[in-house]
Amino acid sequence: MNKQEKVDFVINTLQKLYPEIPIPLDHKDPYTLLIAVLLSAQSTDVRVNKITPLLFKVADNPYDMVKLSVEEIREIIKPVGLSPMKAKGIYGLSKMIIEDYNGEVPASFEALESFPAVGHKTAGVVMSQAFGIPAFPVDTHIHRLLYRWGFTNGKNVVQTEKDAKRLFPKELWNDLHLQIIWYGREYSPARGWNLEKDIITSTIGRKSVIAENLQKKK
Repeated sequence: MNKQEKVDFVINTLQKLYPEIPIPLDHKDPYTLLIAVLLSAQSTDVRVNKITPLLFKVADNPYDMVKLSVEEIREIIKPVGLSPMKAKGIYGLSKMIIEDYNGEVPASFEALESFPAVGHKTAGVVMSQAFGIPAFPVDTHIHRLLYRWGFTNGKNVVQTEKDAKRLFPKELWNDLHLQIIWYGREYSPARGWNLEKDIITSTIGRKSVIAENLQKKK
């Protein structure tokens, strides 16, 4: 297969597996999504989905959030890890949303990335999932899979994002971003990986990755 055929194979396989794409983080609007994505850094979606109902019961909008102290926010979100930095970020961005954006989350990469504790990936998830604006946020699953599939050299997430945007049609970015995450979790995890179940990697994967996997089994 040439590169384009491999890309088409990935798109078709993912569309068959995930015609309906669930959103991993529970939320009800752009603000609650932004907070959930911020909390998910170096944590799992499952853990975040257990904590956000407790936080949103107290404050599910920036106006209620700034009524809490950073310490009170931290106490609620402690189980997700990195709580001191995340609590400061949540308080700080809530204040900025009120003061600079009339209480509404802005639909702009530049604005989102100016918020404390919000990086490019978090901004990308909010832009794609809350506002439907094409973005290709690269998390560890996407980074790992695009390397396994030979679509990027895997040196860093910035390069992986550039390669993904170059290879895949823009109108599919938002779906593909989620489909690849689900595929990575179910069929191509970092640990406990079974190449036989991983139809995409076993069909089009990087030869060195396949060889290394087979070598480990011996």
